Amino acid sequence: MSPRLVWPDDAANKLRAHLTDTWASRLCAEVTHAAEEPKEISLRPGVIRSHDVAGLGHGAWNDWRQAWSRVELDHSGADVELRAVTVAGVPQEAPFRLRVRSLQAATQVLERLGGAPFGVDIDRARSIGRRLSTVGAALTANALARTARLDDTDVEVVISAITWLDEQPDLSEWTTRQLPIPEMHTKWLDAHRGLLRDLLGRDIYGETRPRLAVAHLTYVDPDYLATEQRRHDAWTTGDTHQPAYAPQTVLIVENRDCRLWFPDAPGTIVVEGGGKAASSLLAGVAWIRAAARVYYWGDMDADGYAILDHLRAAFATSGIRLESILMDSTALTRFAHLGVNRDKHGAALKPSSIRLGNLTAAENDAYAAIATTGNVAFRRIEQERISITEALHELAVAG
Repeated sequence: MSPRLVWPDDAANKLRAHLTDTWASRLCAEVTHAAEEPKEISLRPGVIRSHDVAGLGHGAWNDWRQAWSRVELDHSGADVELRAVTVAGVPQEAPFRLRVRSLQAATQVLERLGGAPFGVDIDRARSIGRRLSTVGAALTANALARTARLDDTDVEVVISAITWLDEQPDLSEWTTRQLPIPEMHTKWLDAHRGLLRDLLGRDIYGETRPRLAVAHLTYVDPDYLATEQRRHDAWTTGDTHQPAYAPQTVLIVENRDCRLWFPDAPGTIVVEGGGKAASSLLAGVAWIRAAARVYYWGDMDADGYAILDHLRAAFATSGIRLESILMDSTALTRFAHLGVNRDKHGAALKPSSIRLGNLTAAENDAYAAIATTGNVAFRRIEQERISITEALHELAVAG
């Protein structure tokens, strides 16, 4: 080890880095009254003999000792251990090691050393930790850090949720959206499911009754429609259901308008997918699996190709090859004039680095073109902006 001197600002940097990594675990120990491991910083590693001091320079040595003599650590919960070094034949007491005993001490010492704050409001985090502990949360460093990153409103929802759920051992009468937790809106739990699971030691989604998926479908066979029976229908997860006729072709779409207004197509039923999770359930529907041909048509954007990839994998487990229409590179070029770069809120659409292993070569070329991190003309062509008659033609050609 090369002899070197650690000055007060160097020690402050080391202490700041240590606090950045350990503040949450130290705060958990503080709140639960567990023992904290002292943090020790060597102040002159490799400097133990007169020869080492001479190599560093007596001027630097004396300036370093003076710098540490000006650091006031009384009543801070920290101390500087001194050890003698013989310099030019004379023993000198010199700083050897900085020892910090607690988080409270570390924050005080960092301030006294002149170090910049490390970016965490410890007083606020301490208050949050104490409140979590009071309501019986399982306090871990990870969970505390994640909670402390929430704004004050969301912290209050966390406390409210833990308090209410602690009094409700049986959640089987509700879906997650029905839970009457004060201050918690219906979609909050979806975004913070993992945090509550860690704080409670319970998976709320496993304790509540499931939200049944509903797939809406439209009958477009002209012979059936001539009977003037219902045109629109629905299938619910786990329910017994037979469609009005056994389709030869099933077209799964994402946009409701495309389903509702799809033109007449012999032997065809159009099903509204409803995203990746809902669409994958369709692979378990017997009458869809029994169809001779199953197609998917969605947006030409990162999400649309991800849904296609996921859905194709789900159908493959049943030995069914899911095809797509209007989602290859040819379609991307043909309808490029309909491309957009911003979402419905006006925010710029972002690239995607996710690799999709279930796309065809032509689909993958289109996906790569809109998902690349490089410059692109557009990142999305919305399904509903393409004429439905184009989809009808593609379906007829594919069949």
